[in-house]
Order: sequence, then C-alpha cells, then structure tokens
Amino acid sequence: MKRLLLLLLPILVFAKPFKVATYNVENLFDAIYVGTEYDDYQAKHNWTKRMVDIKLNHVAEVICDLDADILGLQEVENANILKQLQKRLSRVGCGYNYSAITSKKGGTIQVALLSRFRIKSTKELQVSYSPRVRNILEVELNVEGQPLWVFVNHWKSRAYRGVESKRMKYARVLKARLDRFGTAKPYIVLGDFNTDYDAHLSLEKKIDDTAGKTGLHHVLGLLNDGVLVDENTMLKSKKGQHYTLWSELAYSQRWNIKFYAKKGTPDHIVLSPALFDTKGIDYVNNSFKVFRQDYLFTKRGYINRWQYKKGKHRGKGYSDHLPIYAYFDSKPYKIGSDGKLTNIKRERQKIAYLYTQESLEHEVLLEDVVVIWKQRGNALIKQSKEGRGVLLFGTAHALKVGQKVDLLVKAIKDYNGLKEVTHAYVLKEKGNVDVSTYHLNANAFLTKRANRQNEVIKNLVGIVKNRYFYTQGKKIAIYFKKKKFAPKNGSKIKIHNALIGYYKQLQLVIYSKKDFSILE
Repeated sequence: MKRLLLLLLPILVFAKPFKVATYNVENLFDAIYVGTEYDDYQAKHNWTKRMVDIKLNHVAEVICDLDADILGLQEVENANILKQLQKRLSRVGCGYNYSAITSKKGGTIQVALLSRFRIKSTKELQVSYSPRVRNILEVELNVEGQPLWVFVNHWKSRAYRGVESKRMKYARVLKARLDRFGTAKPYIVLGDFNTDYDAHLSLEKKIDDTAGKTGLHHVLGLLNDGVLVDENTMLKSKKGQHYTLWSELAYSQRWNIKFYAKKGTPDHIVLSPALFDTKGIDYVNNSFKVFRQDYLFTKRGYINRWQYKKGKHRGKGYSDHLPIYAYFDSKPYKIGSDGKLTNIKRERQKIAYLYTQESLEHEVLLEDVVVIWKQRGNALIKQSKEGRGVLLFGTAHALKVGQKVDLLVKAIKDYNGLKEVTHAYVLKEKGNVDVSTYHLNANAFLTKRANRQNEVIKNLVGIVKNRYFYTQGKKIAIYFKKKKFAPKNGSKIKIHNALIGYYKQLQLVIYSKKDFSILE
C-alpha cells in the first residue's frame, strides 16, 4: 500500500493547474556600481540602497499577487539582485525555491526565472558576442515528474536603431534550438520580444529592414497562410509552428503596455504543439490573461510605471509592463467554444457596410480608402466623395492625410452611437489625392451628407449658445475637445475645420483652437 501511495503522489500533487507568467520588471538593479549599469542607476540619480529596497518591495508585491508557479523575468541586473528578490519574496510568504539567470559578460540587464518546481538543468543561448545583445535562458523543469522546458527572452528594443533584423538574430538562434526538440517535447517560449502580436501586418516603416518579415512571426512560425496560427492548426501542427496566446483575447483586451493612447503587446507566451497533444502537460484552454490590478494604473488610466523625473528616482510606481500569465495542467487539452475553425474569409465591402454590423465575424477589405482627416492615432476615411466616412480610432498612427490605401478591417465598435474602426491594417498603398473635395462646406451643410456622422466640414459661420451651434436656421450640438478653448456663450465664430461626430446625438467636434476663429 505504501508503495502504491508513493507512485500516486506525483499525480496527487499535480492535481490542480499551475500558473506560468512573464513580467518585465523595468530595471531591477542592485546598489553596487560596477560600470555596466545604465547611467541613471547611480547614487547621484538617487539610486541608493534605500531606493533599491523600495523597488524590491514593489516588484515583490506584484509577484506575490500574481502568484505564478513559474515566472520569467526581464530587466534584472544580476544574480545578486535576483537573490535579494528571492529573500524578499520568502520573507513575505511568496517564496520560490529555485531560480536561474543568464550571465552575459558585460551585459547591463539579464533575463531570469523563478520556479516552485525543481530545475533540472539550465542553458544559455548566445545570440551575439556583443554585451548589448542579451542571451536567451533555457531551463528544464521537473513539474512533479513531468518534463517542461521554458525559454526566457528579451529581444532588442524597437527604440535606439532597433530595426527588425536585430530581432531576427534572436529568432534564428532560438529557432535552431527548438528545431532539435521536435513536436513531442513540451516547451514554453516567453518574455519580452519587443514585437506586437500583429506586427506581421503593422511593422513600422522606420524599423522595417526585412521587407515586412518579423522574427517572431515568420522565423518562429506564428503564421499559417499569412494569419496567426489558431488552436485547431496547433493540433495538426507540423514542426516549426507555434501559438501565441494573444489570439485568445478580444481585440480590445490585447495589450499589456500603454503609452498615452498607443497600446502594445511586446510580451508573449508562445506554446509548442506538445502542449496541445493531450499527453503529459497541456495548456488550459482560454486561461491566458493580462494581470491588471488597480494599483498598477494611475488615476488617469496610464500604467503606473517606475517614476524617474528630473534626473532622480522617486521611489514610486512599478513597471511600464503588465505581467501576462496562463495555466497548464496534466488534464488533456480541450477545445472550447472558441475552437471552431477561424473564419478568415475576407469580404470586399464599402464603408457603409460597417454601419450595418455590430461586430465583425470576418475580415473586411476596404479598397481605395482615402484619409481625409487625421489627429494623432485617429483618422477619418472615405472611399468616395459622396459615400460614407468612418473613424479609425487609435489605429491610424502610420497614416497621413491624403493617402489612398487598401485597408483590412478586423474589429469595429459603437461608442455612444459613433461608429469606429478599432483594428485596421494597410495592405497596399496607392499614392496620394487631394482631399478638399471630400469635405463639406457651408453651402453643403443642409444636404443629407451633413446629417451623417464621420464627415469633415469647413468654413461654417454661426453662433455658439448653450452647447449648440446655430447656423442657416439649423442647430447642432457642438463639443470642444479642450473646454478652455470654448468661446463665451453667444459668440459668433467661424469654423475652419470640424468633424461631424456623434455622442448620443449628432454634434460638431472641434479638436484645436486653430480650428475656429471668434468673429464677435
């Protein structure tokens, strides 16, 4: 009987799912200056033992609340500060018995791993001899008798001449190693890849020196016929294909960094086919999430990153990344309701079609789209002068007024009655056009087009009174994006440039003080 219990013990211990996560902690340095640190991590910038202690407390707070069993870390200076973090975590009851960290000579920051499961072996994959190019950490774990390999990554940033070919180098080294594993060994590839989940469609021109190819998508094999590999494809996967868990979230939830209005997904958890084969360790379907605790955000909704202002560390904030996590189990993987074959059919449509849909069940191709207005990441597009316009919300950073393009639309929404495109990608550029004829003028204000949202109107004279604009015997609500620019009640103004928007009712939207003049 005792022998039987001992045989069953690993199964009993491994009776519930375990959590795997990755977290870029944003520069966890110790207080010993050795010369490889970033310039602002010195005592003259208030990086002291006290400041290190505060940073450790903040990192430990997040890790404790995250409560992952296996945790990949990025931007950890060295083994010394990792040990301090382990001690801090043990002190507050969130201990990890096992750890590993890279040791790139001359490197400023390393990648690391904390684990509650025993580490069998570690290996470093060297991408380059340059101290600025980080090694990839390979860790073999014993998860209660089951083998699992985890690869922790931190690829080159897109800033500071961070062209895509530099990330390609990481991808090729990692791919060469993974090819030796085949499809039978279970492994997880995670970390900060500095590559968005949709970069195969949205790679910025200033870093694109690879003809639109990315290391993550094209080298590691996240694509199948040009679209992200789905779960069904993974079940039939051939050697070399991988699945990024970002595919499991709604488009609006696909982000774990946010700088002003621009969101991104630099961090990934990428899975091998063996984690879907119903043998040994498998992925728990739909368990992928972004860790979003209230304290990780400011009152204005920005990520509450570590604060460094006027050359000094302030001892406030956490990181500029949010952790991401997923669950794994010994129970066989099961396809959920999202396991249907993904409908990747593209329909050629006119913009007017989007107004008949609450959401999109498939991709929509809008041909010959013209950008007629632009404000930061927002833009107004039309396909013809008389046809409908629609607002691209937060997805137009790379576009310019006058551009003519073919646009692939993946997601739309209604915001208090205003139709918006929230996820769209340029498939083909078709030159530039004069947009002035796409705009409404004062004479056209009484036409049917003036009663439609998402139009641009110019040179309109009237009176502003009680949040309405009166002109040509007609009134329409008016909204100034900055209240301090709004004219006094009863003022006569000339509108040089405004959007016809919608917020529970049709309204004129004034974005800038330059968009109108006060006449009286």
